[in-house]
Amino acid sequence: MKESQPPADAQHRRAARPVICYSVNQLPDYDEAFYQRAREDLTLVSETVVAPRDAETFEVPAGHFFRISSIEGSQVGDLNLWNSHNLAERFFSGKTRQLHASHVTVGDRLWSNLPSLRPMATITADTLGWYGWDTDGAGVHDVIGTRCDPYTNYMLKGVDYHYCCHSNLTRALARSRNLSLEDAEIHVHDVLNVFMCTGFTNDTKQYFMKASPVRPGDYIEFFAEMDLLGGLSACPGGDCSSSHSDDATPCYPLKVEVFSVLPRSLDQWSPSKPNGYSRTHGM
Repeated sequence: MKESQPPADAQHRRAARPVICYSVNQLPDYDEAFYQRAREDLTLVSETVVAPRDAETFEVPAGHFFRISSIEGSQVGDLNLWNSHNLAERFFSGKTRQLHASHVTVGDRLWSNLPSLRPMATITADTLGWYGWDTDGAGVHDVIGTRCDPYTNYMLKGVDYHYCCHSNLTRALARSRNLSLEDAEIHVHDVLNVFMCTGFTNDTKQYFMKASPVRPGDYIEFFAEMDLLGGLSACPGGDCSSSHSDDATPCYPLKVEVFSVLPRSLDQWSPSKPNGYSRTHGM
């Protein structure tokens, strides 16, 4: 096999100008004034506590806010979102990453999969927004890492572990929609890693995690742009400072609160609509 040798113009090729994949100028602007007015008078309508190494589902009607909070100790969570009327429409982490960034915060939207490709939720508050990017290149709330799962865990460690986020989310969805585990599992998808602090190493470009900066009282808040079913797992990795997918790491609960707003706050707002691309003349 011929060994890889740099061409004579290698330096020139490496110096090619980066081009952002998507020009997002045509996306609707983040209307901060609208969201801030809407959240001035919130009424708590439901509260769900997710136990450590477990998951729960929750419903969020369109036009409501929901907030994920740390309540006892430093803990990260894995978030799934579905169209509450159609589980086939779900959060698309890859497209969210391409339209926004590897880590999301206030003003970013969580987008649904094809063919709908529409905003599911908009981030309206983030008490960890101060973190930004650290010297390791890490940020908070990533849409790059996949949920921890028992299959990868078995492949790498040779043991069965039943409380990975994939497993937790599967059981929670099965309970809430009266599905078998097999039928629920196919709807569990890549996540928003809430509160998780991650990046890629500078030398080998490997995905890494480090201790989350989240502390009790911190939260991230979303506005539901459509009727949502959410699923949240309190990751067995705790704050992800050492490992995950085991019972040794200290773990803590997370809380999900759903809030309604004053009806007049939504006078000029309507739920998001599916993508307008027409397949009439073929793909």
